[in-house]
Amino acid sequence: MFNHNVNTGFNDLKQVEMAIKSAEHMVGQATMSMDGDQLKAATDALNQAKHRYQEAVTHQTGLDEQFLELAEEIIERTDHQLKEAKK
Repeated sequence: MFNHNVNTGFNDLKQVEMAIKSAEHMVGQATMSMDGDQLKAATDALNQAKHRYQEAVTHQTGLDEQFLELAEEIIERTDHQLKEAKK
């Protein structure tokens, strides 16, 4: 039998990872095109990634500390890229 906490931790990590990768991709596309709709969609995707990250940090059951640090760095870098594009 699987330990529910370990399985939940893995799912949380996967959701955070997928949300960050999606946001990173969308921000990259939006900042290249500078299309208003794409910038809005990228902002929404980044906010979703931040939300998933924050949920994972709050419920840190079995989560990899190194992964969380890397996730935070990517979110901050992506957020900065998006803010610069909106200036």
